[in-house]
Amino acid sequence: MQKKILSLCIVFVGTLFISTYGQSQFSGWLADFNTIKTGKKTSIHSDFQFRSSADIKQLQTTLLRSGLNYHLNKKLTITAGYAYISNRRTINGQAGYVPEHRLWEQLILSYKIKKLNVAHRFRVEQRFIGNPVVNGNAQSGNNFYVNRFRYFIRNILPLQKQTEFTRGFFAALQNEVFLNVGNSSKVNGKVFDQNRFYIATGYRLHSKADLEIGYMNQYVNGKGNAFTNNHVLQLAMYFKL
Repeated sequence: MQKKILSLCIVFVGTLFISTYGQSQFSGWLADFNTIKTGKKTSIHSDFQFRSSADIKQLQTTLLRSGLNYHLNKKLTITAGYAYISNRRTINGQAGYVPEHRLWEQLILSYKIKKLNVAHRFRVEQRFIGNPVVNGNAQSGNNFYVNRFRYFIRNILPLQKQTEFTRGFFAALQNEVFLNVGNSSKVNGKVFDQNRFYIATGYRLHSKADLEIGYMNQYVNGKGNAFTNNHVLQLAMYFKL
């Protein structure tokens, strides 16, 4: 197990090292993730995220996402849902917010390796991206549609000895890769969209609530040879109700 964890860390650190070149910026993200049980095998997913612009000057992104979970067993969960995203963009010299409506489906595989909690997430998104809104008015142009695939792995390691981890500090390590699937010319013209590497520490308040703070390196692949290396300070809350 130690060899597997070491190999995973090497891959993550390598990704971080590669992404240290290019245009750099700094931002802050605030996130809230919720799972609300509705039945023996069903629950509701919701998350709310607010992301600042470069150097934390203003609100860059608002993300509101919901979904319905179906728990096949203790290890497998499938979800389908809807998300609304508002992104600030500068197009032809005009700054405004671009609305996006998104349908999404995912499969999560979670399990334990001794004390280590591991989760793999496979997500497909159908993105309907609109025209920028400047001074309350939508700009002219065509809406477009694009698909995206995301693979996410998250590892949580409790930092104290407990038979059942219900309270205390933990470490988190995760990575997510984004790939455009079809119609990529409408975004960056490439299959590879972005990568998010994240390392954090947190405190489990009780079995149903975690508070976490960490550093994320977001590598965004732009059009042509352009790319952005975004250094993110993230504060996140996780609730299971």
